[in-house]
Formats: sequence, C-alpha cells, structure tokens
Amino acid sequence: MSADPPGTPFNIHDIPFSTYGSWFGISPVLAEKTRSEDLHLVSHQNGMHPVLRMVPLDAATGERAETRVRATPALLSWTAADGRVDLAYESPDTVRVHGTGLALRVTAAAKALTPFSGTYFYRDPVDGSHTFSSYETGRRYRITVLSGAVAETSGSQTLGAGDRGLTVTAEAGGSWEVAVEELDSARRPYRPSADFGEVREAARRSFAGFAAAVAPWRSADAPAAELAAYVIWSATVRPAGLVTRPAVLMSKHWMDKVWSWDHCFNALALAPGSPALAWDQFSLPFDHQDETGALPDSVTHSEVLYNFVKPPIHGWALRRLRERLHEPLDRTQLAHAYARLTCWTDFWLTARRAPGSVLPHYQHGNDSGWDNATTFDTARVAVTADLTAVLILQLDELARLAAELGFPDDARHRTRTADALQAALLDGLWDGERFLSRPAHGGAPTPSASLLDLMPIVLGDRLPPEVRDRLAARIETHLTAFGLATEHPGSPRYEADGYWRGPIWAPATVLVEDGLRRAGHARLADEISARFRALCETSGFAENFDALTGRGLRDRAYTWTAAGYLVLARDHLRRRADAAFDSAVA
Repeated sequence: MSADPPGTPFNIHDIPFSTYGSWFGISPVLAEKTRSEDLHLVSHQNGMHPVLRMVPLDAATGERAETRVRATPALLSWTAADGRVDLAYESPDTVRVHGTGLALRVTAAAKALTPFSGTYFYRDPVDGSHTFSSYETGRRYRITVLSGAVAETSGSQTLGAGDRGLTVTAEAGGSWEVAVEELDSARRPYRPSADFGEVREAARRSFAGFAAAVAPWRSADAPAAELAAYVIWSATVRPAGLVTRPAVLMSKHWMDKVWSWDHCFNALALAPGSPALAWDQFSLPFDHQDETGALPDSVTHSEVLYNFVKPPIHGWALRRLRERLHEPLDRTQLAHAYARLTCWTDFWLTARRAPGSVLPHYQHGNDSGWDNATTFDTARVAVTADLTAVLILQLDELARLAAELGFPDDARHRTRTADALQAALLDGLWDGERFLSRPAHGGAPTPSASLLDLMPIVLGDRLPPEVRDRLAARIETHLTAFGLATEHPGSPRYEADGYWRGPIWAPATVLVEDGLRRAGHARLADEISARFRALCETSGFAENFDALTGRGLRDRAYTWTAAGYLVLARDHLRRRADAAFDSAVA
C-alpha cells in the first residue's frame, strides 16, 4: 500500500469525505454545532444521521490509537507511527477499509435501541456479515470481513441500552480489510471485484475526470478550483426518495437540502463542463412545482417543504446558463423551461400582488433567501426592490423564450409587463439615492443598510444611467477587504455572525458582480470578484464569512460557495485570456 496518493488534501473537520452519488459521508460533524473526536459514517437519507462510529485501535493493547487523519478526494487515512487505516469508496453505497498495524472498532453511534429509534445489530446467518439496522435512516449497514479477523463483537441482538459493534484486526502481523455497505432490505453476499489499490485508483480517476471537465482551466491562478470541484462532486447524490435527479446538496453537513435558489448557482458552475448535470440542477425544484406555479422552499430525500418559497432568480439563471453551455438547449428543453418558468412567474404576479398593487411582495424574509436581512425589520410581509428586479429579468427571459418558440404575442406581453414593473419600481421605491421597501399592507417606504436594497443592480443596463451609477457607489461602501458585507459595516444593526445582517455570501456576490458588469462598472465588478476569490482561497467554502475578518462561518462545506468561486474564477481567467489575445493582435 503506497503512503499517500496524489490529490488536494483537505480538513475533514471542514469538508466531509464522500463521493459522487453517495448519500453518506465520513465526518466528525454529527449535526449543527455537534462534533465528535471520532469519525462517523453519517447518512443523509431521512435527514442527517450519524450511524457508525469508527475508532482505530492499537493492535497490541486494544486501546484507542493516537492517529493523524488525512483526507484527499480519493482516500481517507488514519495514520500512526506503527500503522494506518485507509478508506476509499468502491461505489456510492460501499466503502472499502484496509488496515495494517492498527485494528478498527466500528460501533453504532446510537447508544440505545427503542421500538422507534436507535440501531439494531446482529450477525447474518446467511453470509456471516455483521449488520446494523438504523431506525433513523431506514437503511441497513452491512460489514463484510474480506481479510483479517473479528477480534470482538458486542451487543449482537441486544435491545435497550448498550454498546453494539465489532473490532476487526489482522492475523499474524498481516493486514485486514472490510467492506461497509449502505443498503435497503437485502442484497446478495458481498464479493470484491477489485483489490483495495484498484478501488482507490478508480476513485481517484473518477474525481480527476470530474475536475477536468468542470474546471479544465484550473491553475496556480485559481488555486482553490480543484477543492471547489471536490466540494460539489462529493455533495452530489444519486436519485432517491423525493430527489428525482442527480442532485448537488448544499452540503453533506447539516445543510443537506436543495433550496430553490441555491441550485441555480451550482447549475452555472457545472454548465460549461457537465451540461447534463447542470440541467438537472436547474430543473430539480421545478419537478415539485405546485398547482399555483410556486416552487418549493426546499427538497431533500424525504421531504419537500412549501411553507416558504425562494426568490425568482430563475430567469436570470437560465439566461446565464444558456450563455455557458457549449451546445444550445434543444427545443424540448426550451419548451419545458418556458412552461415551468411561465407558471413560476405568474405565481408572483397573482398570488403575491395585493389588489391594486403593481409590485409583488414577500411574506417573510425567508422568501427572499435573505432570511433575517434588516430590510425586513420594519415589516416581514414587504414589497422590496430586489424581488421586482429579478422578476423583471425573469419576464425578459420569458420574452426571449417565447420569441424563439414562435409565440410573438406572448413575447410582447412579457416585455410590456417587465417594463411596467420597472416603471412602478422606479416610481414607487427609488428615492434618488437608493431603493426602499414598504409594508405590503400599506405604509410609508423606508430605507435600510442592507445590501438587499441595492440588489436591483442585477438589472444592469436596463436601469437608467444615474440609477445604476448611484447603486454602484453605494455597493462600493459595502466592500470590505474580504468582499461584500450584506449589512453595511457602519450600521448599528451589523452583526459579525448575523447570517444576512453582515456576513459575506456567495449568491449576493455573484449576482452583484454580474449586474455591475452589465451596468458598465467593470472595475468594481473586478474588485468584488478578486476579493471573493481570495477569500475562498484563504478561508475555504463556508456557508458565509465574517466580513471584517474573513473567517468562515456556519456550515463549512457549502456548494453554492464553491460554485460561486468556480463561476468567478473561470470568468476572470477567460477575460484575462481575451485581453491578452486582443493585445497580441493589436
């Protein structure tokens, strides 16, 4: 067994070890704000559930071994002075674990078994494997010993409280190996089809192929590109339960869902190199569109939530997606997108416009994606400028689709509606300096220090020059050394770890950067891109970041952050290459 294979190493406390298609990962993170000193097999079927604890042991004494954990995309290792344990994915539902010089204790994470919770443990009389049956995930976890021996078992067929598990070790100073599978009710006895080295190499090639497709431009000028690709690759799950397509979860930590705007950024990052997967990301929430046209708030393995929605950025996203694809969408795909986007747009124009109001409203900050932004401190049910702005872009994209599909009357109707919304937006919420918000039930418009009030910059050159220039000037005041603060740092309501009341977020960064470019403010867009990329290269791909220190906050392996990095890095390198070419031929 070679020491350490090539590949970008990462901190297992920040990023779980997993593989494309798998519903489980190996991680010490067991829940939000809950970490263990031991690595666990953590499943995301029926929610996030730690199932198995894995503890390397000194083979001679049986005591916990002092080990160093090293993770790369293909291999997870526990190493000690006199031995090591290696783990690699053979398939999305099976890992192989190989050890020399160390034993391994595998136990149920749950300490108690009741009629409704916990993990039952037994030895299967059919093939001699050891199986853990989990109430929480509704799945079984089968361990088959391929070499070595089971030194000890405990808790087999035990009910109630108690330790349940087995210890595997080598015989006569050799090595040992096991296969660990996540399965449903039953499966044929496990038989290996490759040795451990071949399994590890296949895993390495699988990720390398994905990274080469998604970020072929990665280089020393984009040093975090490979790790960003791994965060997305490893958070992708195969279709199961209510997940209708291959899906990039926001994380294989506790944010293990697909929210109905997060998916757009993952689609954009994947579009140039993995167009089918990108289309699946864009389409997945639309598979659960309800009869009113609303998209769900979120989708995951065993639940679809409709109590909130997310902002209609999908027209903007579809436009950017189509620009990034090497081959155009076919007519069937365009027709599907047109039908679904029409229903989603009409939801906002009917269910979310009060009688007599031209402008739509949110019912809660959660609908905006900016859950607790200070824009909503005056009223939760609010008419905000960002909503109208992205809806205008969605109407523009519908008009383009209608024209391409041969529906000129609808194209003209959508354009007229977009123009009317923009006129009402400027007339009702622009005060000459910034956009305001107002209660949907009536009341005076009010300002806030939230970046959300400046998000109409997404309209780009659709805005009058004086409006876009004033917005750009105000956006620049939100720019810290690390990126765009979502609440102005000078605001009395600014909070360093306040979710949308200060921290830097990838989606706001990508949307603002794109809008500024189309508004003619390329210098500021370049600076925002550069600072966010540097932030990710230093602090990783956290859910959000402290705007004044750059420290990663909350979930530390968030895919839309990785996607935002890939989108901005690719675009930056392409602009630089184009500029060099233009200079060379001038």
